[in-house]
Amino acid sequence: MAAHRTSASHRFASGKTPAAGEATFAELGVDSDLAADLDARGFTAPFPIQAATLPDTLAGRDVLGRGRTGSGKTLAFSLPLVQRLAQQDKARPGHPIGLVLAPTRELALQIAEVIEPLARVVDMDVTTIFGGVSAKPQEKALKAGVDVVVACPGRLLDLMGQGLVSLDEVEITVLDEADHMADLGFLPNVRRILRATPQRGQRLLFSATLDNGVDTLVKEFLHDPLQHSVDPSTSPVDAMTHRVWMVADKTAKDGIVRRLASGEGQRILFTRTKHLARRLARKLVQAGIPAVELQGNMSQNARERAMRAFSTGQVHVMVATDIAARGIDVSGVELVVHVDPPAEHKAYLHRSGRTARAGAAGSVITLVLPEQKHDVQVLLKKARIRADIERIRPDDDAVSALVGQVAEAVALEDMPEGVAIKGGSPSGRASTGRPGHGHGEAGRGRSGRGVKGGQGRPGRSQRGSARRARRECWARRAQCETTWRKRRAGCWAALRPGRPQRRLPWTWRPRSRGQGRSGQSGHSRLRRRVRRHSASGPGR
Repeated sequence: MAAHRTSASHRFASGKTPAAGEATFAELGVDSDLAADLDARGFTAPFPIQAATLPDTLAGRDVLGRGRTGSGKTLAFSLPLVQRLAQQDKARPGHPIGLVLAPTRELALQIAEVIEPLARVVDMDVTTIFGGVSAKPQEKALKAGVDVVVACPGRLLDLMGQGLVSLDEVEITVLDEADHMADLGFLPNVRRILRATPQRGQRLLFSATLDNGVDTLVKEFLHDPLQHSVDPSTSPVDAMTHRVWMVADKTAKDGIVRRLASGEGQRILFTRTKHLARRLARKLVQAGIPAVELQGNMSQNARERAMRAFSTGQVHVMVATDIAARGIDVSGVELVVHVDPPAEHKAYLHRSGRTARAGAAGSVITLVLPEQKHDVQVLLKKARIRADIERIRPDDDAVSALVGQVAEAVALEDMPEGVAIKGGSPSGRASTGRPGHGHGEAGRGRSGRGVKGGQGRPGRSQRGSARRARRECWARRAQCETTWRKRRAGCWAALRPGRPQRRLPWTWRPRSRGQGRSGQSGHSRLRRRVRRHSASGPGR
């Protein structure tokens, strides 16, 4: 068995939880080496959720933590996870001793980024497991042996089914954003995973709410849990300013969105669908505003490039769907714009929670068309947000005041990597291939999989040529001196030079007025008889 690691030197005794601001990490029981690392990275004082939960989690108790978005829950469970596992033996290959479950890939990566610096202090290995990418690197890491696995339920179950990972030695299990897992329908998979872990292990569950089956999960898998709730889970942040702007029409809305995106600070624009997100991001890039998109159709590599460009400040604008409304922790976001109002109040709060994080201030703007006014009023009432609906035009002073300093426009060729249009698509692939073999734009080229083209589905020119030939032939019928039956092959050859003569399909001729697709007029029956007995030209 592997050598024993250096363990924590002291432990905070169970008792009264120190209030936030009255205790340091070391006084809460965090190991001196870990506390020094936190201090070196600027984490000098614990947030309320951390001060509330650390004494109990470090003591090995099961804990249910509830707090508003941006309250510091990730560090609240990462510290006890690393410190307590540092006292255990190194994990055997394929048998991790720590497990964190997250609903999305983005959140799993964010959690791993918080755990890894702490794990390096105590010589622990961390890996992420999620779908959408090749499983080979994940399998290789498991075979080499990792102490902590941060995983999404689907891919983890796949690897468990293949016998590549076993959870029979897991000492600590963490469920983050459990309510979001319930919303996505992951709870059956979560139950299967938790049943594969030892019952004696410590379990920590962090969730904004306890609805949609999360409460039954707590009753089934947490042993005598201690509940810590810091601020109501659905409460807005005090430092967050909410405004609702009603615009006259879509044109005015587009103008306001473009102006709000032109500022220098970090801002996130939320849309209802992934197609709207892509379209808006590309419009902004064409207008000289560097913008990245984050939506479900992107590959994992493209998502990581977009997140890296936005989090490092190379790009100030992110256009996202609700995929970014949970777990994306980017500091310094000063403005969130609901370009399309969300469907429910919880989505509104989670979207808005991308700003005003860690005590910072932020603004939230909701753009409303006249027909959306009532729905937004109901949504704000459920979210307990008080905001008057103001009528706004793109050139109003209120818009200028919120935009602040306008960033300098960037030429398309100077856009940084990861923007919505760079080399054709956000993933770096070509969005339009070269014409292939005279068949118009090749199918593979148009889908963004390469630049050669000519191998995929026939291009639009080829698919549309037959339709155009049929339409032109019928339009010229009055100018032709022969019968329609005799001029078929001639018109086809004239309209498509170099192509073999062939009969035109019969379905293009207009049906008799009043007849449906299955009309049985005498004219239709005559056409079918002519088609059966016609011998001019090769068959279709």
